[in-house]
Parts: sequence; C-alpha cells; structure tokens
Amino acid sequence: MQPRHFTGLIVALFLTSLDNASGAPPPLPVTEVASGIFVRQGVQEDATPTNNDMIANIGFIVGADAVAVIDPGGSRIDGERLRAAVLATTNRPIRYVIMSHAHPDHVFGAAAFAPDHPTYVGHARMPGALADRGEYDRRRLAEILGVKGTGDFVVPTLLVEKELKLDLGGRVLDLSAHAAAHTDSDLTIFDRSTGTLWAADLLFVDRIPVIDGSLVGWLKVLQDLKSLPAAHAIPGHGPIFVPWPAAATDEERYFNVLLRETRALLARGGNIETAIATVGQSERDKWLLFDEYNGRNVIAAFKELEWE
Repeated sequence: MQPRHFTGLIVALFLTSLDNASGAPPPLPVTEVASGIFVRQGVQEDATPTNNDMIANIGFIVGADAVAVIDPGGSRIDGERLRAAVLATTNRPIRYVIMSHAHPDHVFGAAAFAPDHPTYVGHARMPGALADRGEYDRRRLAEILGVKGTGDFVVPTLLVEKELKLDLGGRVLDLSAHAAAHTDSDLTIFDRSTGTLWAADLLFVDRIPVIDGSLVGWLKVLQDLKSLPAAHAIPGHGPIFVPWPAAATDEERYFNVLLRETRALLARGGNIETAIATVGQSERDKWLLFDEYNGRNVIAAFKELEWE
C-alpha cells in the first residue's frame, strides 16, 4: 500500500480540544506507511533548541489488542506529542515501548509514556549502555534544550538477549538483538503482517551513518538483515519508508570505502591524523552532515582495524 498521512476531521478536532481545553501538546504528524504502522519523520539535523531533538524517525504499530511504540522520541515534548498521536489514532492500550538503542534522540521521550504503564523493551546490553552514558547524555541535552525540555530515559525491563516475539493481537513482531554495529545494543523489529523491517539506526538514508559500535560488525548485521523476508524498511534517519534491501546500498558502499581505505592506510603505516584528513573523502557530496561525522567514523574505523 502507499503511505498516507493520518489526517482528517477527527485529528483536527482532537488537536483543537487538546490546545483549548488541556493545554497539552498536539499530536505529532504521523504517516501510515503500511497497514497499522505509523511513523514521524525526524528532521535531518543535529539537536537544537528549535527542533527539540525531534531528529529521529519514531512511531508506533497498532495491533488488534495493543500498541507498541517504537522509539519514544528525543525529548520530553517529542515523547508527549508521540503519545498524543497514539491516543488520537487508536483507543488500544500502549502495551510496549520498544527502544532500538540508547542514543538520546531515540529514548529521551520515554518518561512521557509512564501514565500508560507499558513494558519498556530493549537489547540485553541497553541497561549497561544507559548506565554508562545516560546521565552524560542528559546533561549534554539539557545544555541544548534546557532542563525542562530534556525529558528522561527509562531503563528497559524486558530485555532481548537474541530474539523475542511480541503479540499485539493478530500481529506478531519479531525483535532481534544484534552484535555491535551502530552501537553495542541495537535492536530491530520485523512486522510479519506487512513485511516491514523497522531498522532504526542500523539504516541511515541520505544522512551519514554514525559508527558508535563496530564498522565490521555493522556490515555483518546488514548482511543478516537482508535474509529477512522484508520488502520495505523504516530507517532511523531519512525517508520513513524505503525498499529493502535496496535502501542499504549507499550505506554499505560508504562503509566499504572506510574499510578499504583505512586498511590500505594502515598497511602503509599511516597515522590517525592522515586517516581523518583523507579516508572517505570521495563520499563527501553523497551525505548530509558529512563534515560533522565522517571524521568521527574514520577514528572509530582506525581504532577498530589497527588491531586486526
């Protein structure tokens, strides 16, 4: 099916009632990309006071009995508005809040769902990742958004060691925990009923991917994900509904450039400063935010590959 914007009289009335009666934030604009799968597209930027860290693709999946939120957003307002979007879409309860990894643009809206008493779901290594960096990320985000706007993360209690199936009522989601790739706690969600892979930040489209785990591992995870019977995917950043596995082509090309050029530089005895200045430069015009993140990716690749 073609994605359609979830608009209409009911949503308009709901927005008006929220604004006029309760003062609560309006629902996020979401797009139904496949039957029962709703996604908000994040802006292709880093977090700023203007965008409220609403930079990741987030959303929810509606089953016959319940709802699963996929990534609760990057700030308090992001989470509150995502919750409002769920309530405007369905009266089914929010049973799960699934967090794809620990980065702040995906998790700092989590506390907004506390009134629903959901089960928070994450990779088995996610509690450790949040313990290591959660407080630091909160301070850094507060410097950008202010303390009131920052929101808070929630440590998941239902942990995925390898695979987990969640039944929303006539709709089974297959959750997979992956080895280190984008981070060390990446989780993907596969919706059997529509053949949709919610890849989160294992798939960046248009915006340059960020290596916070393992370059070699990420390439391996992409190969594993290609074995799924998925026709479409939802990236963590970029367009909200893309063909799978074709949409991974650019990301794989970029990673292979980093892999090949870093290995060649190491073989010549090159140092990390030279790597930062030279590796991956052929990709400059192919990615948004290239200058902000390519150097960081090269450092990660250099440190990983120098010990091969």
